[in-house]
Amino acid sequence: MNMAQSTVRDFADRTGVPLDRLLIQLREAGIPNDDPDTALSDADKTTLLEHIRKTHGRRDDSEEGGPSQITLKRRSHSQLKMPSGGGERRAPRGSRGAGAGRTVNVEVRKKRTYVKRSVVEAEAAEQDAQVLERALQKDVNAAEEARQAEARVKAEAEAKAEAERQEREAAEAAEAAARETERTEQPESDTETPETAPGEAAAEVQTPADLEADSQKSESEAARNKEIEDDKERKRLEAEAKREREAEERAARKASRGKGKARKKAEAGGRRSKRGGGAAGAASSALQQGFEKPTAPVIRDVQVPETITVGDLAQRMSVKAADLIKEMMKQGVMATINQAIDQDTAVLLVEELGHRPHIVRENDLEEAVLSQTTEPEGTEEPRSAVVTIMGHVDHGKTTLLDYIRRAKVASGEAGGITQHIGAYRVPSERGDLTFLDTPGHEAFTAMRARGAQVTDVVILVVAADDGVMPQTEEAVKHARAAGVPLVVAVNKIDREEADPDRVKNELVAREVVPEEWGGDTQFIPCSALNGQGVEALLEAVALQAELLELKAVRDCPASGVVVESSLDRGRGPVATILVQNGVLSQGDTIISGTEFGRVRALLDERGERVTSAGPSTPVVVLGLSGLPEAGDEVLAVEDERKARELIERRREKSRDKRLQAQKAARMDELFNQAQDDVVKTVNLVIKGDVQGSVEALTQSLANLSTDEVRIVPVATGVGAINESDVNLAMASEALLIGFNVRADAKARRLAQENDVKPHYYSIIYDAIDQLRNAISGMLEPETREHIIGTAEVREVYRSSQLGQIAGCLVVDGVVRRRNPIRVLRNSVVVFEGELESLRRFKDDVKEVQSGTECGIGVRHYNDVRVGDQIECYERVTIERTL
Repeated sequence: MNMAQSTVRDFADRTGVPLDRLLIQLREAGIPNDDPDTALSDADKTTLLEHIRKTHGRRDDSEEGGPSQITLKRRSHSQLKMPSGGGERRAPRGSRGAGAGRTVNVEVRKKRTYVKRSVVEAEAAEQDAQVLERALQKDVNAAEEARQAEARVKAEAEAKAEAERQEREAAEAAEAAARETERTEQPESDTETPETAPGEAAAEVQTPADLEADSQKSESEAARNKEIEDDKERKRLEAEAKREREAEERAARKASRGKGKARKKAEAGGRRSKRGGGAAGAASSALQQGFEKPTAPVIRDVQVPETITVGDLAQRMSVKAADLIKEMMKQGVMATINQAIDQDTAVLLVEELGHRPHIVRENDLEEAVLSQTTEPEGTEEPRSAVVTIMGHVDHGKTTLLDYIRRAKVASGEAGGITQHIGAYRVPSERGDLTFLDTPGHEAFTAMRARGAQVTDVVILVVAADDGVMPQTEEAVKHARAAGVPLVVAVNKIDREEADPDRVKNELVAREVVPEEWGGDTQFIPCSALNGQGVEALLEAVALQAELLELKAVRDCPASGVVVESSLDRGRGPVATILVQNGVLSQGDTIISGTEFGRVRALLDERGERVTSAGPSTPVVVLGLSGLPEAGDEVLAVEDERKARELIERRREKSRDKRLQAQKAARMDELFNQAQDDVVKTVNLVIKGDVQGSVEALTQSLANLSTDEVRIVPVATGVGAINESDVNLAMASEALLIGFNVRADAKARRLAQENDVKPHYYSIIYDAIDQLRNAISGMLEPETREHIIGTAEVREVYRSSQLGQIAGCLVVDGVVRRRNPIRVLRNSVVVFEGELESLRRFKDDVKEVQSGTECGIGVRHYNDVRVGDQIECYERVTIERTL
């Protein structure tokens, strides 16, 4: 076999060294060869061998200091009771315990060695270099043996040719000598009588024919000997070539043993299982693994979403979670295996561990689904206007809407005050109008903001006898923030104290200018009780809507917004939805926030069933999986599978955000632990009838927190109070509050058994006021000091019975005997205590008025000097309120 004709690829397969590493080593050795199919000569192999011998065993000097391995040793001691052997001497009769056994102390030693990764990688590289060096040495030795064998064959052939030449020359000389002898000698053999034996005569006398025969015989023997030698040399060379081929085959088999062995065992196991070889064969084949140790670090492409848990990230990189957590600790990030981390942190960790991160945008599906809500495709058609009635509490908003739609809405609200947002569709001569009624209480700011965002025109109701109030200003701000035009309804003009001009002046100060004063806002005087000016108000709203040229797309998937949501005991989750584009029909699949479902029924504002709802139409939807948040977008989708996938992603994001918020809260609690002994905590469990009311009540009650009392809403929800709410209130020692809801039968029984009293409210004022009073009772009373009198020391006397007596003049107020005092010297307090005695001449008195002289004895203080002031004061306790 000619070794000079092997290629780089063949040499790599034969030696078991990776092709990339072999090419790198060739370049380092000064053999620029990037094509693996080029021939690798013997000279190249020798050069590569010398380079590997020079660099063999080289260590990286950049390694960190310290030991390359650590050995841990552990010893454990125990005792074993061994029975006595039969050959031992028996104990005498009557001796106790003798011969029963003996105790043997056992010491177990364990040792475990941990080696640095760099050392293991260096050893692996050294082993690869040794394998390559042996392969190169073997090839060089084989090439050298082949050259030596070729030289030997050449030398033997030359020796044989020289021997043949000498033999030919000897034969020619013998033949010439024989011819010369025949010519000179005479033939005497015919006359002489031979006295010797015939054999001796034949041996001694040789004729030329005999010499020629001998020469031919020697030539034939030499030819046969040459053929034998050639045959032996050929067999030897064939044996050497065969040995070389076997060595190469063994090297190739060794290189592919890892893959071939696992594959053969798997195939064998599969054949045995197919033949029914038994459970033992199946178990043996199942236990075999086809893992092949990588010769180089494996670089993976890791998909990194927006949020990912530490365990999932470690699994995608094929590393242990503990190793990933250690790397995170090095980077200053503390997280557990189940905790979610953000995308930037995950990308940094993937790059630090040597892999390639690929950022994945999880909102691609959401953008594709929600794109039709922002820009619906289809033909635009005119739609009715959405009008929101806003204003301060008790200015007549609900009464005005009641007159407009000819229904008793205000009578259905607790105390005649709107507690939650409502949506109603009202027919009129100028077309249908959709009205949204928002609460006027300060707690419902979020509801008013949502009402302003989904509306087209805002009717600002201001009482003519009350003027502009805080919620009136807030409504103006919401309308301006949403870019919605205003129509001011000056209500209650039927009262005697009504002053519409006052309303105009106060609104002008808030930059709301009437049209008659050069502005762009219509002011309509009206009365919600007798209907005066209501028609003019509707006409002004219709005119404003015509100027806006309101349009919507009908032939597109339905989209809208959640106005309110509640939990009905018989119907489940119920949501009031205002459709903005498209037509929502029964049976459509909709998504909203983290909830989805199929529309089971549609109800209008009168509670009657409808089959569909177009743009600017409020409907009550049944069939959602849960309660969506008020203000969430609603979208009808065709693919239910896509809807479920989108909702699952939203829920995962919501859960991750909630976990991160809980972690942040726990971190905040660590900083507040030092104040837990002085800060009192009031836990609340709040249940309400609708989502918006629960949100407003929770925020209002949480705002009552002070530095001494902290309000913590433990849990909130929509629906009746159930057993789990009562159990949670007992476990957290929380107040159980129900807003427009009551406890069911099981919850009432459980509450009575455990002495838990639910607090029911229908008006948000009552809930806030009662909790404020309860918190005020928890506040520590404040103690104040009032100075009631001051006496100046004019003379100091000493008494054998009473000690030191100060002769004083009361210069301000009154000095009483039972009140505490302070002694001041140069306006600096030098003593605080009580009076020992207070006398007027020789009489003991209880108090001395200003401008009167007296004698004062200070208890436990005998250093009163002339010019000191004795200050008398009293402590007053004041109850604190919010």
